[in-house]
Amino acid sequence: MTTLAPPPGQESTRRSHRAGPPADGGLNSRARRLFTGPEDDPRWARPALWGILLLATALYAWNLTSITGNTFYDAAVYSGTKSWKAFFFGALDSGSFITVDKPPFALWVMGLSARVFGYGTWQLMLPMVAAGTGSVALLYRSVKRDFGAIAGTISALVLALTPITVAITRDTNPDPILVLLMMLGAVALLKAVRNGRLMPLVWSAVAIGFAFNTKMMQAYVVLPAFFLVYLWATNVSLGRRIRNLAVATVALVVSSAWWMVIVDLIPASSRPYIGGSTDNTVWDLVIGYNGFGRIFGAGSSVGSQGNGASFGGSSGLYRMFNEIMGGQISWLIPFAAVALIAGLVLRGRAPRTDATRAALMLWGGWFVLHFLTFSLAEGTFHPYYVTAMAPGIAALAGAGGVLLYRAFREGAAAKWAWVLPVAIAASTVWAVVLLQRVSGSGTVYTVAEIVVAVAGIASVLGLLVGRFTRRHRLMGFAALAAIVALLAGPAAYSVSAATSSTNGTNPTAGPSTGGGMGGGGGMGGAPGGTNSGTKPSGSAPSGTRPSGSGSAPSSSSSSSESGSESGTQPTGGGMGGGTQVSSAMITYLKKHQDGATWLLAVSTDQTASSIILESGQPVISMGGWSGSDNAMTLAKLKSLVKSGKLHYIMVGSTGGQGTNSEITTWVKAHGTAVSAYSGLYRLDASDVS
Repeated sequence: MTTLAPPPGQESTRRSHRAGPPADGGLNSRARRLFTGPEDDPRWARPALWGILLLATALYAWNLTSITGNTFYDAAVYSGTKSWKAFFFGALDSGSFITVDKPPFALWVMGLSARVFGYGTWQLMLPMVAAGTGSVALLYRSVKRDFGAIAGTISALVLALTPITVAITRDTNPDPILVLLMMLGAVALLKAVRNGRLMPLVWSAVAIGFAFNTKMMQAYVVLPAFFLVYLWATNVSLGRRIRNLAVATVALVVSSAWWMVIVDLIPASSRPYIGGSTDNTVWDLVIGYNGFGRIFGAGSSVGSQGNGASFGGSSGLYRMFNEIMGGQISWLIPFAAVALIAGLVLRGRAPRTDATRAALMLWGGWFVLHFLTFSLAEGTFHPYYVTAMAPGIAALAGAGGVLLYRAFREGAAAKWAWVLPVAIAASTVWAVVLLQRVSGSGTVYTVAEIVVAVAGIASVLGLLVGRFTRRHRLMGFAALAAIVALLAGPAAYSVSAATSSTNGTNPTAGPSTGGGMGGGGGMGGAPGGTNSGTKPSGSAPSGTRPSGSGSAPSSSSSSSESGSESGTQPTGGGMGGGTQVSSAMITYLKKHQDGATWLLAVSTDQTASSIILESGQPVISMGGWSGSDNAMTLAKLKSLVKSGKLHYIMVGSTGGQGTNSEITTWVKAHGTAVSAYSGLYRLDASDVS
């Protein structure tokens, strides 16, 4: 078995020694090192990193004012700028009737930006762009520490050009914040493995805890790899490793559960309804809608709130490669898989505490756990979820690629002469297949396909000829050609995502390849819910909506979305489900609000969020995202009307089922229909018996 163990961080290329500042340095020397890098880095390394970070920032922030954003989260952020109570709970409306169906950490980050700089597109997007670019920088630093500058540079470039990562970072979904926090956890864990100290491990646990408060159980996907790597590779006694893990577990539980415990201890009458839950508790949201329901589907989740809805194709090991998901994430999966296996074999005889193998185990575990979770999940699944898998793929592409190249060039065993070319060839063929799927979708994809094929062939031939003729320079050029071949396709998709308008609710990169619920350009669906079939509309609330947000026209301007001239378009049963509300109706409601806390009560979050953003007023979503939450009861509705906090309710043309039917029947029996607007009723205290 061939074992390669170069000191971490050293490259096989010649380095030029710099005439640097004195060792004690100072502010000026530290500033210079920020731009030129440490003295022992290759001269090209830090400029290359800055170039990649600039590229990532450009992709994430290009034409910022055209970014659509997710109206659902945009409305919650806006409400949080109007009420600290809504801010803390992550309420959809500033009156704090119901929360969004996620914990609020990402909303807090965007909300603080909006409170400091004002509410608008770039203010909401600033934290997302910073999180995306920060993740690229963190990955570079981590991979460079264990595998050298070349590996770190490749990994950073791969992550920056991952298509789905570009698409989701140009959005207000919480995933970029989630990935950054998970990256912080990984970097701290590897530090704990190297030095054996407790505090880096505790900080790793805290980072994952905050990630939990961003997207709940998805943050825990990496935990088995974290625990295994620390338990196996840390250079302290077994007893101390177990003790440290126990302390870190306590830190994980506290940092994960503090918000949930506080919210669930507050009486339900003093806080918003927990959107997405069945019993108005965050705990139910954790284990159901945002937990096991995502993995096992309707049998384990809550009611019928989007369970089984998949916008990324059917579950199964092929899911990451299907027509919807393939172009988003799968470009380098073949290479990453080969690199992981070969890298672990190459480090097979290294000591238990070998830092290089520990890093391979961590990033390999990150990749494999996410791949299996996302592939086999039978519950609600959106393509943008897989941005969380991108750091693992990127790290393996860089670290594993460098290990394979060294083995190919220096290894004595003839078998290593084939592994790297085979990995490159397999990924090249797969890239051509992906680009063939979208042939005719645009010149950029045709050009990318040609570049992939030519560069891939040149790389494989160059590597083999260089290896057997001992021409190291030729092998180096062949390795560069491999990078071009493997990144041309993702680059084409990423540029497309950065330069075209994407669906804020279900963002994807590249041309549409899937039908119905899924592929890029389709309407997609809820952030963890069902596809309503309508796109949230609405313009700025008194000039405060993110300018140039790229949202759908308000319902008064498009007959296809606005329905009749009366101002509403009933598209579903129950409590006014799926209606689009016109600007004329909103003007009427504001004129006749008469001091009520809420402007209107509607069926679903998507309708409520649109009106909140257009009117700047709190609006009640009675049924949550899909309309099936039990947030509004008849008794609660009567109480709100009697106290003068609510006057107007929008109901559908049909009664629906259960509480929806009861409320609809009561509203129609006791309210006064507003004849100008179909489905709109006025209720006053005198109407409540």
